[in-house]
Amino acid sequence: MTMVGNSVGNILVLGANGKTGRRIVERLRNLDAPIRIGSRKAPIPFDWENHTTWKPALDGVSTVYVTFQPDIAVPGALETVSKFYDTAIASGTAKFILLSGRGEVEAEDAERVLQATNADWTILRASWFAQNFSESFFLEPIRQGEVFLPTGLAAEPFVDADDLADMAVAAIMTSDHSRVLYDITGPEALTFEDAVGRIARATGREISFTTVRPEAYRDELVRMEVPREYVELIMYLFANVLDGRNTPVTDAVQRALGRPAGSFDEYVARTAATGIWGGNNV
Repeated sequence: MTMVGNSVGNILVLGANGKTGRRIVERLRNLDAPIRIGSRKAPIPFDWENHTTWKPALDGVSTVYVTFQPDIAVPGALETVSKFYDTAIASGTAKFILLSGRGEVEAEDAERVLQATNADWTILRASWFAQNFSESFFLEPIRQGEVFLPTGLAAEPFVDADDLADMAVAAIMTSDHSRVLYDITGPEALTFEDAVGRIARATGREISFTTVRPEAYRDELVRMEVPREYVELIMYLFANVLDGRNTPVTDAVQRALGRPAGSFDEYVARTAATGIWGGNNV
């Protein structure tokens, strides 16, 4: 492992309060690395929608972890991320770790723009996170005991966000992952029904799983007052990403970290023990 000295500048972690960002921040702090939080409420704020915040946040930054909110596949994301790359490189940033989405054409466009620069980069192209069941929009339906999703969703090899964070920190702190694109999955592909069933068994709860027509699912999201941009993003991902293209499993975690990827069952056992889903572990 070839360590990189970070005394030359700060590490900017965008999305520092998100699923991956907060895990990366925690790990970097444990390493006493010089971190700058990238969020709208940070001491030096960063806002994707306010370009005037970019340069101050990038001042003195040598390395940046890039995650785009709400998703790099949304309309306009490519143009925004491309401008950010240019601004960061002009400000002296030399290294980028990009969180990308597996199976998303728009995300791959953002990858290619970064790869065409003279900067150092590592691309983490991730499957759906297992943590979507505990830290995102699946949490409340699971708590309520009734999960319904559109018909026709293919099996997905859910990846543990802790594995992604470990890979990001390795890329930030060493030169071993320079100009490498990792296509990241968990060790097995599961249907959403199987995933929910494993959570039900671990918690000892009855959690029903029902599929509905995509149009009915969209209508329910609107009824639940989910913001329209998120409704469109969710429907896009269900229709265009969970069509089977992402079902094959890779060994990216093993190659990057020298250990197997964490399994969905391990994630479920760990998460159920917190009581967040209710049931036997409360």
